[in-house]
Amino acid sequence: MQYTVFPVIDKRVSRIFYGTSSAPFLQGKDCDKLLDAVFEAGINTLDTARKYGQSEKVIGNWLKRSGLDKDVVILSKCAHPGFLNIKRVKEKCIREDLEKSCEYLGRNYIDIYLLHRDDERIPAGEIVEWMNALHREGRIGAFGGSNWKASRVREANEYAERNGLLGFSVSSPYYGLGDMIRDPWLNGTCPITGDKKQSDRDYYIQSGIAVEAFGPLASGFFSGKPLNKIHGWGKTAFYGKENIERLRRAEIMAREKGCSVAQLSLAWLYSSKMNMFSALASLNPVRIKENCAYDSVTLTQEERMYLNLGKEG
Repeated sequence: MQYTVFPVIDKRVSRIFYGTSSAPFLQGKDCDKLLDAVFEAGINTLDTARKYGQSEKVIGNWLKRSGLDKDVVILSKCAHPGFLNIKRVKEKCIREDLEKSCEYLGRNYIDIYLLHRDDERIPAGEIVEWMNALHREGRIGAFGGSNWKASRVREANEYAERNGLLGFSVSSPYYGLGDMIRDPWLNGTCPITGDKKQSDRDYYIQSGIAVEAFGPLASGFFSGKPLNKIHGWGKTAFYGKENIERLRRAEIMAREKGCSVAQLSLAWLYSSKMNMFSALASLNPVRIKENCAYDSVTLTQEERMYLNLGKEG
């Protein structure tokens, strides 16, 4: 597992975050053994959200029982739209979500705090002010946006720079070998794959902002499963001729390199010039450990482009 230093966080941060939006966490089941396996595999950063059902309670209970709170980095998210997609990007909603998240997690501070969605009617600078206030109060460390357009992240950080404030340290869009060809969510995922998003990727490369890719295995499309076993937004968002060809090439190259398709796909992801992180959510401890060995797979630039049909990506 690779680790790095993260802006305004004193703990080391694993390049893989463990995503907790799966059924056992959402339903509040005992996930202690699973989280033990995650930590033993080298993943010390957990990705959760106020929107993820009972996930924060599950994590909080595990932190208390394991005694690992000081060693674990928590990323949580706030201000997800409410019923009927009512926008909640408001200071009051952010603070309410933070209080509830901290209560469930059993701590008064969240290491990395993201706006779960954006509301482009609100100036990005105003949101930066709210987040800086929470940081000064000692309630959050680094902050950023999930499912935010790169242009809005840039707007936020230009405001922060002009005003001597902390800017967004993290952006969490969809990114991976699979090009998202259909948006599975009506309120937008803001993917940064494909030729049309090269300028977004260039911005993240130049700025050095951490990019936490969600769904890096295309919701199972590049996990090694047979195509007829791919369901949900793995099928909705990625099932198309070009992605099937990417998968075919990945399967061949994985056999040649003696690795799994998932490991190869993660190696592709982390060979990006962006400051890459990813959120993985397997419920299989063996698969979790296997995925963490992605860094044993090396790719040349030519191999990387071959997997992506000759594109830089």
